Amino acid sequence: MLVSDRPSTAVFTDPESPEIDQTQYDTGHGPCLDAFRTGRICVVPSTKQDNPWPEFSAACLAHGILSTLSLPLAVGEMPLGAMNLYAPDEFAYDGAQTTALLFSTQASIVLANAQAYWDARSLGEPLSESIASRAVIEQAKGIIMGSMRCGADEAFDFLVKQSQHTNTKLRNVAQDIVDDVAGHR
Repeated sequence: MLVSDRPSTAVFTDPESPEIDQTQYDTGHGPCLDAFRTGRICVVPSTKQDNPWPEFSAACLAHGILSTLSLPLAVGEMPLGAMNLYAPDEFAYDGAQTTALLFSTQASIVLANAQAYWDARSLGEPLSESIASRAVIEQAKGIIMGSMRCGADEAFDFLVKQSQHTNTKLRNVAQDIVDDVAGHR
């Protein structure tokens, strides 16, 4: 997956996988990166044989990996990442590509849903905070209106001036007023 516009191994089942993957990230090419970029399956039937990714194959051999299968993770035309399958046997993925593609399709949907969840959560948190801030500001305005016998606009102006005078966030000024009246100070 791309994290901050850099490739990264986000999930793995073998602790050596990120070390192998790092070779791709360091060189800028490899089957996983190609699967991500092109949206096509990339197979290395044997890391002992010549292929377009010699540095990657050398890293695989150093970790006892003799064949790999890299599958794109995408929903529609939107690439989300890629998935590597590593095997200690040569030609381990002959005939397994169709089944692996079914799995990667399902994994893509899960990944897209996870991204949608985190995107929605990232949008929702500031809104929730804003709503909570607004409630405190309205409470403080009510307190000011009652004590100073003024209107809502004047009470808000008072809060703004106090915020500027003390170089304190408006929400914090409002919270201090509410806490003071509620006896929390």
